[in-house]
Amino acid sequence: MTMNIYTDEQLKQLMSDLESDLVERKESWTGDVPQKGREAICAFANDLADRQQPGVLFVGVSDNGSPVGLDISDELLRTLADIKTDGKILPPPTIVVQKSYLEGADIAVVIVIPSDAPPVRYKGRIWIRLGSRRGIATAQDERILNEKRRHRDIPFDAQPIESSTINDLSKTIFEQEYLPHAFADDVLRSNERSYEQRLAACKMVDSLSDTVPTVVGMLTLGRQPRDWLPGAYVQFLRIDGTELTDEIVDVMEADGDLSQVIIGLDQELDSHN
Repeated sequence: MTMNIYTDEQLKQLMSDLESDLVERKESWTGDVPQKGREAICAFANDLADRQQPGVLFVGVSDNGSPVGLDISDELLRTLADIKTDGKILPPPTIVVQKSYLEGADIAVVIVIPSDAPPVRYKGRIWIRLGSRRGIATAQDERILNEKRRHRDIPFDAQPIESSTINDLSKTIFEQEYLPHAFADDVLRSNERSYEQRLAACKMVDSLSDTVPTVVGMLTLGRQPRDWLPGAYVQFLRIDGTELTDEIVDVMEADGDLSQVIIGLDQELDSHN
């Protein structure tokens, strides 16, 4: 299946943008170009500037952004696609290779998705973009890339739910139910933090600067957790027998915030005991 990260019109604009740090152009794929092309792909995958946009390697385009009329054969496209699996770039980059008709000529296009696990290395070296050029990462650059990876490797319950907002959390539950059970009274009385600061300190939101609810925040304080986490419920089923096909005696679903789920299950189990 073809994955259209950029439209043809967007590719045309990128191809002619001589200052863009998202673009590398090569007239052919001979000589030392395969090496330099892999360096560029490695740099795009590292995305040191955190653009969070795919980089593009154009093959068959001159440095001034004009097509050179290169024959874009199936063999060339296969060679470019093999970059992903030839083991020279590790971890393997996520790339999309396609032939596009731009500005009156066929162009080979390699679209490189920023890696979730930087730093990415080509032959043991970490390549990055330095504006419209590429270079080898410094020790500080490598630390930044390592930090990006650690941030993305956070546990599932600490990950933000990007499409939700702080308004999807219940302030009443947080202040009247959660905090009194989580902290001593004297600690709460002496704490002068704002509502947002308290949420961030308890990992209920991603950070003070980005108050997007986390998974644990939504499960614990969410007004409607299942709107964001469809599996956030517990189902109780009692059947008259030992087979799932036997007659159903009782069934219920406990959902809502975590305290509601626990209360609902306690009540249901008490009714059967």
